[in-house]
Formats: sequence, structure tokens, C-alpha cells
Amino acid sequence: MNARLRSLLAAGVAAVSLSALTVPAQAQITVWDPTNYTQNVLQAARSLQQVTNQITSLQNEAQSLINQARNLTSLPYSSLQQLQQSVARTQQLLNEAQGIAYDVQQIDRAFQTSYAPASASSSDQALFASARQRWETSVKALQDAMRVQAGVVGNIETNRTQMSALVGASQSATGALQAAQAGNQLLALQAQQLADLTAAVAAQGRAQSLEAAQRAAAADQGREQLRRFLTPGPGYQPTDVTMFHDR
Repeated sequence: MNARLRSLLAAGVAAVSLSALTVPAQAQITVWDPTNYTQNVLQAARSLQQVTNQITSLQNEAQSLINQARNLTSLPYSSLQQLQQSVARTQQLLNEAQGIAYDVQQIDRAFQTSYAPASASSSDQALFASARQRWETSVKALQDAMRVQAGVVGNIETNRTQMSALVGASQSATGALQAAQAGNQLLALQAQQLADLTAAVAAQGRAQSLEAAQRAAAADQGREQLRRFLTPGPGYQPTDVTMFHDR
């Protein structure tokens, strides 16, 4: 019995061994590793995020270049020529000042001659001529002041047009450079207006100063003429006068 059992077991082991040796390769079972799959998915996700970040960075750089181009775009409008012409007109009116101009040396010479205190050695005719010259100078200064004021008033309309254009250009500026240039031109317009105001004040002050100097010189000359009138002279010398001729 034991011998028979041993023979049967031996036959079964041999059959199993033979069957294992004859199984084809296609029938082997594939093993799925979840840890390896998870790592592959995470790596793919990280790669996709990197690509997305690069695309975003390129878009930001492109927008930055567009903004830089806008910021470097110059303002298409310039009021410089008009402002320079306004300043030139006012300056020309000041340069055309009659009589005593805006010159320190010329003013000093005038106050050493025409506006100097009346001299006792000057003749009555010389005093009269000096007084007339001072009066004419005052009249001319008033005329000059009115001409400058008229020129400044004439610039108001030009300044209004330039201001309107510059404000419009500033509001529609596409970049920082255009906005800055519009602001600078507005400042230049204000400087031109201040120059006009300075010119008008200077012309008016010149006229008032010359008028005051003329009154002071006239008062001094009047005192000199009064002194001469009151100074005792040779007195009255009687002479014979024939009123009727004998026929």
C-alpha cells in the first residue's frame, strides 16, 4: 500500500513539473504598480504646470514691451512754437521802449542829466528844454506801457487755444512720456503767461517811475525858478519915455 502511494505521488509531481515547463510566455500575468503610476501622474502634472508658467511669463513680457512702447511714444502735439512767438512779441514791445529804455546805464545817464537837480548856472531856456524833454519821456513811457498791455491781452486768445489743446492731449495720452510732455508744455505755457505779466508790470512801473521822477524834477526846477525870481536884481532904473510926438 505504501509502495503504491509513493508511486502515485511521484507520478503527480512529474506531471505538474512537466506542465509548468510547457506553459507559453503569453500566458504570464502582468503586475500593476500603483506607486509607480502615481509618480508618473505627478511628474506629468508638474511638467504641465511649468509649461503654463512659461506661457504666462511670455504673455507678461509681451505686455511689458507693449507698455514700454506706449511710454516711449512722444506727444504728437507741440505748443513750443506758439509759446516762443508769444514771448518774442512781448519782448519786441519791450525792446521798442521809447526815451529811457530798460537799460541800467542809460537810466543812470538820464538821472545825471535830464532828471538831475536844477543848476543855478543853467539858463531859463535850458531849464525849459529839460522840462519839456522830461514831459515827453513820461508820455512815451505811458504809450509804451499801453502797447505792452495790448500785446499781453492779444496773447490771451492764443494761450487759451494752446491750453485747450494741451489739456486734451494730456487726457488722451497713451503713455507716461506723452503725459509728462503734455504736463511740461502746460508748465511752459504758465511760464509764458508769467513772462507776459512781468512785462506788463514792468512797463507800467516804468511809466509810473518816470512820471514820479518828472514831477520831482519839475518841483526842483520850480524852486530854482522861484529863487531866481526872488533874488534881488539891479532894480528899477527910470528912463525918459516920449508918449506923444510934437507935430
